[in-house]
Amino acid sequence: MNSTPIHRASPLHVLLLASVAAIGGFLFGFDSGVINGTVAALKGSFGTDADGTGFAVGSALLGCAVGAFGAGALAERLGRRPAMLLTAIVFIISAIATGAAPDVSLFVAARVLGGLAIGAASILAPMYISEVAPANLRGRLSSLQQLAIVLGLFFAFLSNYLIAAAADGASKAFWFGAPAWRWMFWMEAVPSAVFLIGVLFIPESPRFLVARGKIEQARAVFARIGNWGGGSADELVREVRESLKADHKPRLSDLIDRSSGHIAPVLWVGVGLAIFQQFVGINVIFYYGEVLWKAAGLTSDEALQRNLISGGVNILSTFIAIALIDKVGRKPLLLFGSVGMVITLGVMAFIFARAGVDDKGNPVLSKEAGLVAFIAALLYIVSFGTSWGPVMWVLLGEMFPNRLRGAALAVSGAANWIANFAVTLTFPPLLAGAGLGSAYGLYAGAALISGVFVFFAVQETKGKTLEQM
Repeated sequence: MNSTPIHRASPLHVLLLASVAAIGGFLFGFDSGVINGTVAALKGSFGTDADGTGFAVGSALLGCAVGAFGAGALAERLGRRPAMLLTAIVFIISAIATGAAPDVSLFVAARVLGGLAIGAASILAPMYISEVAPANLRGRLSSLQQLAIVLGLFFAFLSNYLIAAAADGASKAFWFGAPAWRWMFWMEAVPSAVFLIGVLFIPESPRFLVARGKIEQARAVFARIGNWGGGSADELVREVRESLKADHKPRLSDLIDRSSGHIAPVLWVGVGLAIFQQFVGINVIFYYGEVLWKAAGLTSDEALQRNLISGGVNILSTFIAIALIDKVGRKPLLLFGSVGMVITLGVMAFIFARAGVDDKGNPVLSKEAGLVAFIAALLYIVSFGTSWGPVMWVLLGEMFPNRLRGAALAVSGAANWIANFAVTLTFPPLLAGAGLGSAYGLYAGAALISGVFVFFAVQETKGKTLEQM
């Protein structure tokens, strides 16, 4: 049989495919960040207490865990592309319903629905990108997921800021008399529609096509994608078939090592990475940024401005990660990030532990201490954004064997969102009870343990094909 040559397609083609899938990450970031800046308005509109508001803020994360857990099975049953189409539709419905919710119960229900889409997108985007990307570009292309997430966060902050400024407050009336905070959520329908349209024009994952016996379709996709390393599309198809020859329909029982009867060690590594990415407290900055900086004595407008600066720094950090991940490798970046987060979180813990408090119990910082705390927070974001932010998603997309990938990604993704929910839900009482100093100290301890975990448990995957791994 004549081999099907791989056309030297421009990397722009694969970049386009990865970028469309990464719009799911943008929505992941936007949906996660839009709540920041609406907290006080939600409390006023729905009349919730501190615990009720905290649950409303974190409610999406309940859906995230379920969405992440179910996304792998959905992608294996329907295909990566249909699963992403369904996710886009759910994003649109959630955006409209959240902004229109008349009471807190329906608001929470709409946020949980959005969480299902976020959780699914967090799994589907890295899965698709890792399966269409050539090995020598996979790290950079998979990092687009995290870049899209931080861009989504930034544009959520920017959208919130502009809407609040135009309405003179998140609780004030905006277009057509609806409160500004409702428009903040409705804005998400725009990128959701772009995602839906984009997915209609990308091909199915060639590795999924091989697994379903659609060899000619897979060969055509591989021929168009290229591997920038020589060889033919037939050779790539043959590699995938070899890795899947003893395969069966993916199931959770695949995660049990047949020889030992124990959970496959690689799954423990994936779950550990997923949990530590959240236990370092990064989403406290992004979910509660306005609350955090107002607690440090800033006005609402100043707090929203700092959110924008934090989001911009996060974007720049992710570009650095994209430039380095296929050169330096995954493990060194994770170790760098852990060390940087220990130092910066330690500085913030020290500053807020020594801060005075006002009559409402909020910390009071001198101008100099406030500046140092802000710089430390930005360097903390740099440490995370150049390492754990993108690298964790890259590793989850590529570290599991083909036979385990769907189930392992589902379990690891669910663990990530459960950890996210735990951190998000515990921060308000931690802030009220122990204070910011103790909270940052706790996250610094988690960052230290994360570095030890990476040093001993994580193996480098740079430059290897999915079949080699």
